[in-house]
Amino acid sequence: MNKSAKIWFVTGASKGVGQRLVRQLLARGDYVAATSRTVASLTEAIGPASEQFLPLQVDLTNDQSVHSAIAQTVKTFGKVDVIVNNAGYAQQGTVEALSDEELRQNFEVNLFAPLLVLRHALPHLREQRGGHVINLSSIVGYQGGYAGWGSYVASKFALAGLTESLAAEVAEFGIKATVVYPGPVRTEFLSSGALAVAKRQIDEYTEAKASLDLHLGTLHGHQAGDPDKLAMLIMQAVDVAEPPLHLFAGKIANELAAQKAAAVQRDLEAWKGSSEATDFVE
Repeated sequence: MNKSAKIWFVTGASKGVGQRLVRQLLARGDYVAATSRTVASLTEAIGPASEQFLPLQVDLTNDQSVHSAIAQTVKTFGKVDVIVNNAGYAQQGTVEALSDEELRQNFEVNLFAPLLVLRHALPHLREQRGGHVINLSSIVGYQGGYAGWGSYVASKFALAGLTESLAAEVAEFGIKATVVYPGPVRTEFLSSGALAVAKRQIDEYTEAKASLDLHLGTLHGHQAGDPDKLAMLIMQAVDVAEPPLHLFAGKIANELAAQKAAAVQRDLEAWKGSSEATDFVE
């Protein structure tokens, strides 16, 4: 084994950004444990198991399955350096229309699955006094003003907040944490087979309907983001000595983040007097 190479654990690796990332990591000589719902989907998308590549069938919502995957990774490669929580999906639906089942399942995959992975991976990172956690959020996890996407937006905001808190917790162990906010990326993420549409649709919500039509129609297949370049950006962030806590990916993501920051600043300035008047006068 090349001692200078990194050992990665990547979820949701059979397609999209995860697949592109694993391919590039293997090409440069790193070692990768990759997860998907089936090993067959991984070997078909990436290639057969090898000294470098460990394909794993994992149910990311099952504690024992995740525990076994992390344990097998460490047993195979001796350690793990980088955790990439990439798996997730978008759930469409207005706040009024979403069912508890739709909302909870979205959070199960987008938030609680990464938590399971971290719960089982962090003891290894702490023991070796180093490592890096990459959590894939979305620009909607920073700027969430999109009608009809409340569940997805909330789950990605939660993952971003979790990453900020995690970074503060693990810094003393030499572990880094980065939350990635990609803009629209040209994968199958918005295809009708991948995007979850709420069973209940309320016709009066015209903005939500227009947004769904846009994502399934005009936007899908024409996203500005290149998944291969996003994978390269993630690798770059891991390779530097001082990685960012917040990493925005793509021109659209950067522009939307700047707009959000400006909007927050305007609200701060407009309400500063009234806001600060809520403190005790001592």
